Amino acid sequence: MKQFDIIALGELNVDLILNQIESEPEIGKEKFAKQMTLTLGSSTAIFAANAAALGAKVAFCGMIGNDSFGDLVETSLKKKGVDTRYLIRQDKYATGATICMSYDEDRANLTYQGAMDYMSLSDINPEVFTNAKHIHISSIFMQSGVRRDLMKILELCKQNGVTTSLDTQWDPVEQWDLDYAEVLPLLTVFMPNETELKFLTKSETLEEAVEKIRPYLNAAVIKCGSRGSLLLQKGKADRRQAALLNKQVVDCIGAGDSFNSGFITRLAEGCPLEVCQQYGNMTGAVNTTAAGGTTAFTSREDVERIGRERFGWS
Repeated sequence: MKQFDIIALGELNVDLILNQIESEPEIGKEKFAKQMTLTLGSSTAIFAANAAALGAKVAFCGMIGNDSFGDLVETSLKKKGVDTRYLIRQDKYATGATICMSYDEDRANLTYQGAMDYMSLSDINPEVFTNAKHIHISSIFMQSGVRRDLMKILELCKQNGVTTSLDTQWDPVEQWDLDYAEVLPLLTVFMPNETELKFLTKSETLEEAVEKIRPYLNAAVIKCGSRGSLLLQKGKADRRQAALLNKQVVDCIGAGDSFNSGFITRLAEGCPLEVCQQYGNMTGAVNTTAAGGTTAFTSREDVERIGRERFGWS
C-alpha cells in the first residue's frame, strides 16, 4: 500500500502579495498598494496545500533554506495537512520568495529562486517514487536541477507504477527549452495554460499548438482562463468545459494551481478525466473568492459549498 495519494515535487517559496495597486511600478517613483499578504507561495505548494484540503493524502518534496521563510513554508504546509518528511533543508541557499503584484485578472511577479533552483534527483529520497500513487511537478523553468533530471524522474515514476502530471508554468527567461516530444509520452496528464502551450510549441494559435503536441500525448488539460479548459485524450474527442465565472474576483493568484489540485485529487480517486476536468474548473473558480492561492481552501466541504452557492456547480 502506498502511503500518499499525491506527492508534490518542486519549488517552494513565500509569496508577498500586493493587491489594490494604484498603477504599475515605475523606476524612480513610489507607488501604493492598499492590501498586503505574506503567505505560502509557489505553484507546487499551492497545489499541494489545496489538494490536502480537498481530502487527498499529500506529501511534499522540495528544498528550502534554514531561515524564517523556510519555517513559514514548512509550518504552513503542515497546517494545511501536507506531510513534510521529504522536505530538504540546508544552509547554503535561502528560501525562495516572490513578490506578486496583482492587477484585476492578471499579475506581475518578481522571484528570488534561492534553494528551489538547486534541488536535483540526487537530493530526492528514493522512497518518493515508491510511496505515492501520483507525483505532480510544476514550474520546471524555475528549477534548473529538476528540469535537467526531468526524464529520469519521469522514468522512475513509470517504473514504480506512479501516475504523473506536469504543469510547466511560465519560463522567466523565455527560452522554453523543453523537448515536449520526449517528455509527453511519459506523462499521464500534461497541464499547461493556453499561453504557455503556445510559447512551448512556438505556435500562433491554440489550435496549432494542440496539433503539435497531439501525437505525443496520453492526455492533456489546457487552462484557458475565462474560457474554461480543454481536455485532450488519446483516442477520444476533445472536450471543452466552460469556466465558472466570478463577478467579484478578489484575485486570481493560484487559480491555475487550484484547478490542478481539483483535477489531480479526483484523478487520484480514480475518476474519469471528464469528471476531473469539471471539478478542476470549480476549484479554480473558488480560488478567486479569497486573496492568495490557498485562503479559500479550508476543507472539501467548504470548497464544494462555495462551488454550489457562488457558481451553481453540482
